[in-house]
This record gives sequence, C-alpha cells and structure tokens, in this order.
Amino acid sequence: MCRKICRHRCRSPRSLSRKTTRLEDLARLAGVSIATASRALNDSPAVNDRTKQAIWKLAREHDYPFRRYMPAGPIGAQGTIALVTPRPQGREGRLSDPFFLELLAGVGEAARERGCDLVMSHVSPANLDDLSVAMTTSRADGVIFLGQSTLHGAFNRMAETESRFVVWGAELPDQNYCSVGSDNINGGRRATSHLARLGRKRIVFLGDLDPPEAMQRQRGYAEALENAGLALDPDLVVPAHFEVESAEASVDSMLARGLDFDGIVAASDLIALGAVRSLLHHGKSVPGDVSVIGFDNVPFSRYSRPALSTIAQDTMKAGRLMVSKLLDSTGDRAGRSERIPTDLIVRETCGG
Repeated sequence: MCRKICRHRCRSPRSLSRKTTRLEDLARLAGVSIATASRALNDSPAVNDRTKQAIWKLAREHDYPFRRYMPAGPIGAQGTIALVTPRPQGREGRLSDPFFLELLAGVGEAARERGCDLVMSHVSPANLDDLSVAMTTSRADGVIFLGQSTLHGAFNRMAETESRFVVWGAELPDQNYCSVGSDNINGGRRATSHLARLGRKRIVFLGDLDPPEAMQRQRGYAEALENAGLALDPDLVVPAHFEVESAEASVDSMLARGLDFDGIVAASDLIALGAVRSLLHHGKSVPGDVSVIGFDNVPFSRYSRPALSTIAQDTMKAGRLMVSKLLDSTGDRAGRSERIPTDLIVRETCGG
C-alpha cells in the first residue's frame, strides 16, 4: 500500500477547538496497547487487517494526525488518491478495457496537476461491506470508484456516513452520492438519430443492458427511434458483452437467423468493432449494407478499417472533474453530480 502523505490538511474551527487526541487515547479507544496502535498506524504486518481498519477509522473520527507517523515518500506528494474498480458488470478484464485506460489516464493527469499520488487498489468491491473496507483501510485523502456495477444502493448507503469518494458512472434516481459521467442518453440519441437521417430504418442496439451507462444509451436509442417515427422492435435490441468476441458472436447469430437490419448503434467501441468484423466476414459492406456507430472514441477507433464512427467521451475533463470534486469538497455531504457532453464523431463506418 502506498505510503504517500498529505502534508497540509485544512481543519474546521470546530476541529481546532477539540482536545488533541494522543496515541494513548487512540489505543484506549481501540482497546489495544500503545505499541499495537503505533504498529497499526504504520501498516505493520504484525497487526491484522481488522485491527488496522478499526484504528485507522478511529484516527479519522478523532482527528488524530496519524499521517505524520507513516514513512515519507520519495517525492513528497501533496496528497494521495486511491482508485478502486468495482467488479465489472457486463464485461471481463476491466483493467484492459481501452476506455478504462483512457479514463485512468485522465484521472492520472489531473492528479499530477494537483501534486497528488495515485494509488491503484487491489480491492474489487462487490457489496457494501467491500466498499466500507475500501474506504476505511485506505489512508488516501479520498477514493475514486471507476464504475458503479451493481452497487448503486450500496453507494447510497455509504454516502450516509462517508463523503470522501466520487464515482464514475451514471446519475440515477434517488442518488445520494457524487457521480461524474457522460451524457449517455444524449449520446445514444445522437448516434441513432444520425443513422435515421441517413435513411436507415432497421437499427439495432447492440450491448449489455445491465450496466447503468449502457441502459441509458439504450434509452437514448429508443427516444431517437420515436422521434424519427420508427418503431422500437424488441428483436433489434441485441445483448452483447463489452468484448469484441461477444459482439462478433451476437452479429453472427443475427445474420444466421436472417434478421433484417441496416444499422447498428453499439454500446461501446469494442462492441462496434466486433460487429464490423462479423459483417465483413459475412460479405456485408460497411457502411453500404449496414452502418455502424460505436461509443467511447478510444484511440483504435480512428485507425480501424473502415475507421469507426463513434460517440466521444471527454476522459480528460472527466478526470479533472473527479479529482476536483474529491479534493475540493468542503462539507460532509456529497458534491453535486455532473454530466459531461458527448460528441458524434463521423468517420467511415456510417457514411454521411
């Protein structure tokens, strides 16, 4: 675990007026010896994780300046941000996902601009208890969760007592925590509307509908069909995981069944690339027979052949927003969630 420290910590007048908590006080509150408390604060392997977690939590609650007891890092960062990736929903190999890497770069650049270290956690939370562990065992100044997965309810519950976190993902009803994410509904709407303007009548939405962001992209797709006077055919909403191979198999199946379609709006660029591979393998022309639009604008999209039309997400702006909301929060409540505009990038796979 990284041992960088935040050298300057702003305190409210209320916290300054409190009696200073001593190491002896912390040990007494935790029910351990002074030596054990000291070892826990220094992340000693001689102390079990449960005890460390309890002592770090007490140190925060009682404004104990425990960071000064930790070994100083070689470059003296102004703070530390922990990155945590929940277990992926609708995809595997999340760390290798091209969009994830772009988002990680955005957060990293923003952290560097603020003089902060970035720590990638090994924790992959799947429930509220896991989220709590990620928060209370981290000595970072705050945590960025890259993805919501199925944890919306758990994030809401954690926000009742904890505000030092920001989530990359969709903004959902009754949300109590701060999230930063793209305008997925408008992105899905713009992609579908563009294909409709090109005269496409049978447009497929290709993607997994369980992840909140993909669900919102499909909602934009449905709204655009209605605006264009096109019927929403359930057969044209086709599941595919966020993988090239999964999307390729889904389109292979569509073609084998003789499904009639002339356009594809994909929930990600990886899915779009798999769709194009399948279409070309079956002798279909892209965009002559089928127009395809992806979502993410990852670097390979412009270099594929044909070059992939897509919906761009601004990962650099996303990184700056998440870091800013995490470091500049002043109250006990979560900051305001924010949506980042999406842009239609027209290349070769959709024509027009």
